[in-house]
Order: sequence, then C-alpha cells, then structure tokens
Amino acid sequence: MNVRDPIRLEILKNALEGIADGMALTIVRTSRSTIVRSCLDFSTGVLDRNGELVGQGACLPMHLGGMMPALQSCLSRYPGDVHPGDILVSNDPYEGGSHLPDIFLYKPVFVGGVITGYMCAMAHHTDIGGRVAGGNACDSTEIYQEGLRIPPLKLYREGVPDESLFRILEKAVRLPEKVMGDLKAQITALDYGETAWVKLVERYGVEGFSSAIEELLDYTEELTRQSLLTLPNGTWTFTDYIDDDGFGMGPIPIVTTLTKEGDNLHADFTGTGPQAKGAINPVKATSEAMVYAALKTALTALGAEIPNTSGYFRPVSMKMPAGTFINANPPAPVAARSMGCIRLFQSIMGAFAQMLPQAIPACSGGCEYGSGISGYDKSKTPWKPWIQMDFANETAIGAFAYKDGTDAQGCYNTNLANIPVEEIEAEQPLLVEEYALVADTEGAGMYRGGLGMSRKYRYLLDETLVQMRADREEHTPYGLFGGEDSAPTEIHAQYGKEVKTMPTKFLSTFGAGDALRIQWPGAGGWGNPLERSPELLLDDVIAEKITVERARSVYGVVIDNVARTVDYKQTQLLRQEKQASAK
Repeated sequence: MNVRDPIRLEILKNALEGIADGMALTIVRTSRSTIVRSCLDFSTGVLDRNGELVGQGACLPMHLGGMMPALQSCLSRYPGDVHPGDILVSNDPYEGGSHLPDIFLYKPVFVGGVITGYMCAMAHHTDIGGRVAGGNACDSTEIYQEGLRIPPLKLYREGVPDESLFRILEKAVRLPEKVMGDLKAQITALDYGETAWVKLVERYGVEGFSSAIEELLDYTEELTRQSLLTLPNGTWTFTDYIDDDGFGMGPIPIVTTLTKEGDNLHADFTGTGPQAKGAINPVKATSEAMVYAALKTALTALGAEIPNTSGYFRPVSMKMPAGTFINANPPAPVAARSMGCIRLFQSIMGAFAQMLPQAIPACSGGCEYGSGISGYDKSKTPWKPWIQMDFANETAIGAFAYKDGTDAQGCYNTNLANIPVEEIEAEQPLLVEEYALVADTEGAGMYRGGLGMSRKYRYLLDETLVQMRADREEHTPYGLFGGEDSAPTEIHAQYGKEVKTMPTKFLSTFGAGDALRIQWPGAGGWGNPLERSPELLLDDVIAEKITVERARSVYGVVIDNVARTVDYKQTQLLRQEKQASAK
C-alpha cells in the first residue's frame, strides 16, 4: 500500500495554483478594460487531461464552477479532434458557461504527443452586443436579446486563428478595441500557463505527473470527507429571497435544505421559486459553483485547509429542479445572473449557520448592485461609443458570534475589486460625487454587521443610458440568532430639478447634469442588540457610524455626545425597560 507524501502533494498543489495565479497576473497586466484590469472580473484555472479542475487562480467562485462543464461541452463538440495549438472558445450559458459577457477560452497542453491538461482563462467582457450595451441588462426576456452567443468552437486551429470568428466578434460589439484587447490578454495568459505547465510535467514525466494529479484529487476528497465527519449529522433548512425580477414577479424564494450524513453532504433546493421572466436567473453550472463555494467557505471557517481542486466536489450531491430560479430552462435570460448566484450563496450559508452557529456569520451586505452606463460621444465623427460597467462597490461582512462584521470589505463569494473613482472619471464622461459609508445602516446585534454604503454619479453627456440591477429593498440582509437585518436599498434619480425614487431594476436615459444615487444595505447582525457592549457603541458613535439616537432606540445605550461618555445608570434602566416590553 502506497503511503501519501503530504509534502510532495503540497508542493504540487502550490505549483498548480501558482500557474493559475500567474495566468491571472498576466491578464491584469495585459487587459484593456476597467472591468477586467481593475475590477478583476475574470478567472483562471488549470485542468488535468480528464477535464478535472486541479488548480484555481485567486478569482471568482461562480466562474470556477463552470470551467469543467464548459470544457466538456467543447470536447464533446470535437471528439478526438483536439490538437496542439488549438484554442477552444464558448460563452453559451446552456453549454456550461455563465452569461454571454463571460467568454471561456481553453488551450490543450501536449507533452510527448499526448494531452496532459488544459489551461482556462475566462473574462467578463465590456460588451457582447445585444439590445443594451454591456450585455448585463436585467429587463431582457430571452437569451437571444442578450448578445452574441458563441457555441463551443475553435478560436485557433493548430496555432492558426479563425479569422471569421474574430471578425464576427469584432463586428458584434460596440467597443471592439477593448473586447479584442481583453481577448488577446486571455490568449496571452493561456500561453503563459502552457509554458509553465510543460515545465512542471517534464519534472515528473507524463505518467508520473498524471498519477500525482490523481493522488492530489483523491487527497482533496479525503480531506473534505474527514472535515465533513466533524460536522453534526442532521438536516437544516433556510430560505432567502429576491424581491422581484423587474417584471412584477416576486418575491422569489430560494430554499436550501442541507442534509449531512457521515462524510456526505446533500443540498436540496426543492421549494425554490420558478425561473424569472427577467434576466436574473442563474444556470445550473453557476448554481452548482455556489454550493461548492459555500461548502469550502464553511469548512475553511472551521480551520480546514483543503486544496482548490474538484476533489472537494465529490462528497456533495444536489437536487436542483429544472425550471426553478436556480436551474433555468432555455431560452431564459441570464445576463444579470450574478444576483441570483449571490442570493443562492447567502441562502446556503444561512443553512450552514443553523448547523454551525458559532462559525458562520450573518448575511453579507449589499444589494447585488450592478450599473451599466453607456452612450455615444456625438462630438466625434463617427460617434464614439463608451461603456462603463461598475460593479463590486457593495461591501460589508456580517456579524459573527464573537465579533463585529467588517465595514467596506468583500465577503466570501466574490474576489472583485472596486474600480477607482479617478480611473472612471479619467476614461468616461462621468463624475462620482459620493462614495461613502452610511451611518445607521448596519444590522444591529450584540455584534453588528458592517455598514451600508452609497455612491452618486453625475452624468456629463446627454442620452446616457443606465441599466440598473439591484435588490434588497424589501428582503434585507438577514441577521442571526436575535441579530437584526440591515437597512434597505434606496435609489434616487435626479432628472433636471426633479428627484424620483427609483425601483431596484430599471433601464433609463439621463441627460447631461442628471444624477443617480444608490444606497445599498449593510450586513446582518448577530445576537440581541440589547446585549451589545456600551463601550463598542460609544466607539461607533465617535466614529460616526451609529448616531446617538440609534444607540438609544435600538441598542438601549444612552450616550452623552458632548462629553463622549456612556451614562451607565440610564443605560441599565433603559435596557431593563426594553427587555420587559419585549416579553
């Protein structure tokens, strides 16, 4: 019986992840658009010769889960017809992709005349054609409206580019220089990965490398199963909601039932609402990715160190009824599917919180805000199109059983970065007049959630088209075990002198000088707010995160804002009064 060498496996794991991270760094350094270069909305990974994911870049979980099924769709299209120098391409959500702006590229790596693995680089492109610039509108009603749908094809054949496909893509999009620039960045990353992979294979030999990969996958599975054995057996259910789909359908429940038996975990989503008319539906591949990401998050919270390979998928089974919100049937639109993915993740984490109350925090903040802003500079001849995709601004971590959630920091299911205001203003006809934490927006609790934030845009050109995808106006980020939910989403548009309250999902045209302000929720709290330390409340008041009025009305803490002190006697009396009235 062979005895595993954990040091050897750790070296291999780090080498594989290092290749994926090197590919990611290559994309950052060579891409053109702010959504890829600055927002980091892309992912890289390495897969073995069987198409198993064996190394992930520090990228996005919802992308990584689609790498295996999208590759299998490509290989099914070309059985026995993959050669050195080929690059496979697809963006079809119904063949393993996520949504149309996400273009997946795969490059097979040959050593000694045989395939030893595949490099994957995928990126969210600034535009993919379709009825609305940016390809992320939530008010489309079928996928055919959302842009160019690329089935599994060959972008390169034995090192020779398919000029027809390049030309079709170039003519389908509004900003070909950025889209083609980002596509070439992906290709460059594949080339980097191929070179590094070949060096690694040559160190082991082809068969030795394949055996080591299989050992790493089995090792990952074993560690996952060992970690699952430490969890209690049982069944836990949690439901979170999306307010609406923009067409009047809602609320949409996402029901998660986790059953853990021995070293296996089953996730059942029976009871989840039907697929939406609007474009916020996830497809099955990205929904599965959220389950895997949630499991990895929960086990990591318990201190488990499990390699990022598909080996940790093996102990997991799922039931995702077709035609439900998280497993939409074609031709359902999916452009704004990130909202559904995040809410699914939050529902799964809510179930894990029932299982592991001391380890899992309350709901993360935000409203799945995504703003696509576009137009034409008509002072140019021909008119110059511009598009700004602005995501990844909403950040707040939910409260834990032992500490406050963090303000202005992302939580778990994305690794995106906000685009610097200066970069937006330098490249686009926009001003960002406000980007701030907002007081009194946290989910109250013995430990509070992170604060909500705000962002205000001033548009500088007439006929600026704004597509807004947001939520959490009615069903705000949840608190746990007596902790309260956060404040709701608020969106206000200024058209000339008129200020209007806006829905969370809309498509509207703004003129020069008009403005839009969005305030998104903070994160959920944990535990009874009346048990929060008065000293922590005083710190929050001094930092202007919580007002004196809210400290008194919600937390029962009386603070002298002039002296910056807590009145402990009045606090004790007030808390006793509130506790008595709550019974």
